[in-house]
Amino acid sequence: MKNWIRKSLVVLFTLATFGLVAPPSALTVNKQAPDANYAPEAEEKKLLLHRDSQDQSAIEQPNIVDQFLFEAEKQSFEKFGKKISGVIEDEFRNLVLPQMEEVIKTFLETEKEKFADLAISQKPANGKGEKIFHIYDRMSGKDLIRFHVRVDHPPKQGYWFDFHYHTYHDHFQTHYALGKIYWDTNTPPNWMQ
Repeated sequence: MKNWIRKSLVVLFTLATFGLVAPPSALTVNKQAPDANYAPEAEEKKLLLHRDSQDQSAIEQPNIVDQFLFEAEKQSFEKFGKKISGVIEDEFRNLVLPQMEEVIKTFLETEKEKFADLAISQKPANGKGEKIFHIYDRMSGKDLIRFHVRVDHPPKQGYWFDFHYHTYHDHFQTHYALGKIYWDTNTPPNWMQ
């Protein structure tokens, strides 16, 4: 395989897995034609250097918890859109985001042994939909924890954004509160506007 193709595949593989999975060794090991000057000791030294560089890159990869926290914040602001973000950004960062981060950290610490490959969804619901993002098991495709926001309108109290989450433990029945943010007496715009 040509060297530039191999390098391109390594980059694509790394981007597709967010750098959480090392590319297959078939792509990273340089296969060359047998050489008349072949020395097994030199080959062994090359393999050790290659293994050391892989270990070093694994250390430099972002922590999975940090990656999930980054994605959670990104998906939240994508969900809000420009119109809502401009109004509730500070309150969200101070009130809801720390709660969300704590839930994600606890969930990942307690569930990582049960599930081999966790991922975070990339498509928040627009319009009136509640979904911000879900954390799911990539192997089965099943959701494990769902983070939502609902627009509440209690009588004579204006509009509120109710942030909450659900877990697979009770089949997503219970609403676990993360916080509420007041909008206004006027109807808020649709999500992602």
